[in-house]
Amino acid sequence: MIVINSILPVFVIFTFIYSLVKKVPVYEVFTQGVKSALSLIYSIFPAILSVLLMSELFRLSGVYDFLLKLLSPVFSFLGVPSELMELIILKPFSGSGSLALLDEVYKTYGTSGYIPLCASCIFGSSETTFYVTAVYYAKCKNKNAVKGIIISLTATFITTCLACLVCRFLV
Repeated sequence: MIVINSILPVFVIFTFIYSLVKKVPVYEVFTQGVKSALSLIYSIFPAILSVLLMSELFRLSGVYDFLLKLLSPVFSFLGVPSELMELIILKPFSGSGSLALLDEVYKTYGTSGYIPLCASCIFGSSETTFYVTAVYYAKCKNKNAVKGIIISLTATFITTCLACLVCRFLV
């Protein structure tokens, strides 16, 4: 544990010493990095804010519940537990929201068994598609994100089904 806790401080000290040896103006370079980071944050903030707002509207509008009802039979047929439908639908929109749902699954079903194992695999094998797309396309010249979103959601669907299939054999 001591080794893990000392990795970052050792790295910072090593970088500082290396910079001094190479005669790099550490403070000026650091502030320049912060300045460029603020520029990046300023440019992607509208995209992130819009994803957060759209995620909340998605839930409040009833589209979320409609998708839940529509996709539940499809996923059940493919062997994905219906108890995980909320996690599957929320994950492309919100990482923290899906983490909270994963925590609820653990509290309800424990940490071992088919449903928690599937939930863990689903959480780990999918991405917050809309958030990543918003951040990436905020800095990209090509603003046509539809193909990327479709490919990502298709990959998420496939990995979800395969993960639950593998979990079926593990339990």
